[in-house]
This record gives sequence, C-alpha cells and structure tokens, in this order.
Amino acid sequence: MSSSDDFTALLGAWRAGDEHARDRLVGIAYPELRAIARRQLANERGDHTLQPTALVNEAYMRLSRLDRIDWQDRVHFVRMASRVMREILVDHARRHGAGKRDGGERVPITQVDVAAPVGDIDMLALDGALDRLAAIDPARAQLVELRYFGGLTIEETAEALAISPATAKRHWQAARAWLFEALSEPS
Repeated sequence: MSSSDDFTALLGAWRAGDEHARDRLVGIAYPELRAIARRQLANERGDHTLQPTALVNEAYMRLSRLDRIDWQDRVHFVRMASRVMREILVDHARRHGAGKRDGGERVPITQVDVAAPVGDIDMLALDGALDRLAAIDPARAQLVELRYFGGLTIEETAEALAISPATAKRHWQAARAWLFEALSEPS
C-alpha cells in the first residue's frame, strides 16, 4: 500500500467529499482488502458461495456509502473494512443458515496464531459473542476485530489501539478465552 501519509491524505479528501479520492483510495487498498477477504473466507466452510472478489466488491459498495465517516488513518480504514466484511458474512450466514439447526456457517477462531484447540465456530454465534463482549469490554472486542477479522499483527493492533504489544497480547489471550467460554455455552 502507498505511504501512510498518502493514505491519510486520500482519506481526508474522501471525507471532504472527493469521490475521485475515494476511488483512488480503494484502488490502492484493493490488495489489502482482498487479503482481508481471503483470510475471512479461509475461515468459512469449503463450499462457501462467496468469493474474495465478491466480498471485496460488496464491502467497497458499503464503504462507498459511508459519506459522513470521520476517517482517521489506514488502521481505521482496515478496521471499518473488516467490520463491513464481517457484517456481509453474517448476513450471508443468516440467509443461507435459515432453517439449519445450528444456524449456519462455521468459523475456526483458532486460525489466528491461537494454540488452544477450539474447533469450528458458528459465524452467527461468533457475531453475537462479539456484540456481548463489546457491551462489557469495547476495547477487547475492537482488538478481536482488528486481529481476527482485519488480520493485523499484535504489533499493528497495539499501534492502532495505542497500547504496548505486551498489553495487546495479554488482551488478545483474555478475549480469546472469553470468546471460547461464551461460544462453549449451550444455546
């Protein structure tokens, strides 16, 4: 991706209403958006009907409608893109999971450098658990979004949240433990 200053300048221009800047920004960010989409879809079942390009295109359409967002920097953009992709996947799981006993698609939370064996997780259950975590600990929920859905490293996440890498790692471990417990509870 282009330099951080260029990216931030394009975000500012987009915020000011420059649609050309928005389009240039998404063009520059496209490889990272595809990488996020590939990571998120790698966590889905093998016969998932969405492809990375379709997920990126749908995310772009939704992001381009966010005219009044106060874009801050690249990490903020990645966080929003990750959140939008998560919403798309949850919507997809709801549509395709209607009528299935377990509610739909399964996602292994252990994909992101996690040592504990957890197995597959229902995307709808994960979404609900993240919402509950956000209600009691918004910072840790945000950390999970950046790490799990955005694919940021511990160092990038720490920088984005203005905390030390050691603190980010501790919070990541605690959030994973909380999510494991929340997702292990019988419905």
